Amino acid sequence: QVQLVESGGGPVQAGGAPRLPCAALGYAVCMAWFRQAPRKEREGIASICSGDSPDYSDSVKGRFTASRDNAKNTLYLHMNTLKPEDTAMYYCAAERSSRVRVGLVLDALEYNNWGQGTQVTVSS
Repeated sequence: QVQLVESGGGPVQAGGAPRLPCAALGYAVCMAWFRQAPRKEREGIASICSGDSPDYSDSVKGRFTASRDNAKNTLYLHMNTLKPEDTAMYYCAAERSSRVRVGLVLDALEYNNWGQGTQVTVSS
């Protein structure tokens, strides 16, 4: 198991650029960010697997950047040009093994470890 703790959420003005850290206790091959807005399905938005370049959903590509600090065992989500529609609970996910399938790195079913989430609320 990998324990995950997200932080950095809160109220943000539209256009803001907060950073969300996810501290991991334990090594993970793949780590990812998901988000879930009220009355919507959980959406995979960014992932990084060891040795691979980050993958992004179309909804955040060009605005959000994911990075990993392996020394600190921390995954980051750098958010830019926030919009009110980015308001959601943001979750960190991780998978210890190499089971995450190519092309499915943003699929929630590929991950067995989840954090509790951190709320980001964007006001216009």
